[in-house]
Amino acid sequence: MLDKIGVIGGGFIGGVLVQELARRRLARVVAVTDPAPFVNPNDPSEKQAVVRKQSVAQGKALDIAEGAPLIGSDVVLQASRDYDILDGCDMVINTAGVPRKARADGTFPSREELLAINLKVTGEVADAIRKHCPRAMIISIANPLDAIVYTLYKRLGVPKSRLLGMAGVLDSARYRYFVAQEAGVSVENVEAMVLGGHGDTMVPVRSCCRIAGMPVESFIAPDRLDAIEDRTRKAGGEVVGLLGFGSAFVSPALSALEMAEAIIYDKKKILAVCCLLQGEYGVRDLFVGVPAIIGKNGIERIIEVDLTAQEKNGLALSADAVQKTCREVDKLLRT
Repeated sequence: MLDKIGVIGGGFIGGVLVQELARRRLARVVAVTDPAPFVNPNDPSEKQAVVRKQSVAQGKALDIAEGAPLIGSDVVLQASRDYDILDGCDMVINTAGVPRKARADGTFPSREELLAINLKVTGEVADAIRKHCPRAMIISIANPLDAIVYTLYKRLGVPKSRLLGMAGVLDSARYRYFVAQEAGVSVENVEAMVLGGHGDTMVPVRSCCRIAGMPVESFIAPDRLDAIEDRTRKAGGEVVGLLGFGSAFVSPALSALEMAEAIIYDKKKILAVCCLLQGEYGVRDLFVGVPAIIGKNGIERIIEVDLTAQEKNGLALSADAVQKTCREVDKLLRT
């Protein structure tokens, strides 16, 4: 158990995180910060006054706290619109970012516009971490994942072991679920790993996929595996399409908790995480999803898997896509 864990962003993912952190008793204090709802200066003064009294973070924290007696949790929940609630956190889980949604006229912001907005938010997050909890372990979920983790690193300059992006755990879980459904076996029997960037170029590593220790090809035909791997790459969009709003939120939160518990309990657990590569897999100075041993010191060792020629090529292409995004980040940070 840590003394204090902070959650930045009180949206759907943040809400699940706070609830589960309290239920699992992973820290004595769980703090959540979110500036929402925002005051519209064009609204009547009476409405502005009402909105100023509201707080998504405080509302969710109170709701969860009022259920604490039912789950037997004495974890203290703190909430605020302001970042100073993060004072003294041992770990911070960042979910802050603006989702890509339609404007009033039905158009969508461009990828560059969305990236610019979220980089500004990430800059504020980095400043808050530096000021209030500079030694905290950082797990970042916010999208675009690879670009946000890269930005945090550029702004904070923290040791690479203490900054982890959550993507590979989620993508690997999705791959495992789809394989289990197709094979008609328990998800507990499936081992699977997805590497690379968090997007359409991610690499489900078939050569590492096992069902009860046996090659996945013993259970599932190659054409069906192709379909499963394609579905894995597009799984986030599939959820969004069905929901009709927002994005997946339960599975990302559970994935971050998997990483948090590996650190808190010093599990030395091998997980696919977005981390800084400095020559591994032929990649340098980029945050890319690869397997690593996760323990009390964060990323304790990056593991280089023996990949097939096709998988190596796929990972190289994925790293190229991450590199392109990071060039955009560097350009935006200079302006």
